[in-house]
Amino acid sequence: MKKRLNIWIVSLGLLVLLVAAMALCSTVGVVHFDRKSLLESQIFWNLRLPRVILSVLVGAALSVCGATYQSVFRNPLTDPYVLGISSGASLGAAIAILLGLEAHLWGVGGFALLTALLTILLIFKIASIGNRMHTTTLLLTGVCLTFLITAVISLLMALRQDKMESIIFWTMGSFASSSWLDVWIVLPVVTVGMLVVLFYSKDLNLLLVGSETAQSLGVEVEKVRRRLLLFTTLMVAFCVAACGVIGFVGLVVPHCVRLICGADNRRIIPYSIFVGGLFLLLCDTLARTMIPPNELPVGSITSLLGAPMFIYLLYKSKRKI
Repeated sequence: MKKRLNIWIVSLGLLVLLVAAMALCSTVGVVHFDRKSLLESQIFWNLRLPRVILSVLVGAALSVCGATYQSVFRNPLTDPYVLGISSGASLGAAIAILLGLEAHLWGVGGFALLTALLTILLIFKIASIGNRMHTTTLLLTGVCLTFLITAVISLLMALRQDKMESIIFWTMGSFASSSWLDVWIVLPVVTVGMLVVLFYSKDLNLLLVGSETAQSLGVEVEKVRRRLLLFTTLMVAFCVAACGVIGFVGLVVPHCVRLICGADNRRIIPYSIFVGGLFLLLCDTLARTMIPPNELPVGSITSLLGAPMFIYLLYKSKRKI
């Protein structure tokens, strides 16, 4: 009971911090607002505010997905970007763009979802030996698929140079074209997905111990894995459809949270929601304010922070691998 109360208190504190950061970041940019003009500005309501909200939603979703993958696969080096799921979703988005489906509500998002699901199924097929999944093979498969998909996307851009700019958007990640429509599409998927992961947070702790142990303690291992991977893949796909590929958020945030609060997923998952949202919000604010009036791709900011941490984790765990 005391532990739950502590989780609620910390979560509430993080929520207050996140809301304060959203309020501050929504006023920062090329166009400056005073208190009187802020609430009357169409730039604030139609451009700045949906961008801030979407960056928080995507950051929270990618962080929760990263924490989930690390527990399901029992490997601290996994996240949607490293596994190739984000790249798989971006391939579907690129194909949809080439087919001219941007104007359709589920065009880009539907293709992103389909290729993300196919990517995770292919990873399972390659990395599984019977009912077990070899973590080294899993990581290598993800890296190889990412290179393969990047090559395919590059080929598509070379063949259709008129669509190159739109496709580059997906491969580098950006919130520059965020709209309220993106928010309303992503919000229900991310909300449901995070609730599902929160519901299974205790089972995730048992999966960390091992499949056989979790099974003996009453966890329906394969059923739980399938549900978690389905909903997390859905979240990744819709996030990629909204803003493109943003790497390493799912790697950096859960590890930072884990270093502070320990390995209990009942803490890691809720804290990652708020910390992930805050992290990507600050990265996007940097991306649009560092070299005004131009913008940097937010994916480049997160990669600059995430790649060194990934290298450090590889170095730290090289004996185990």
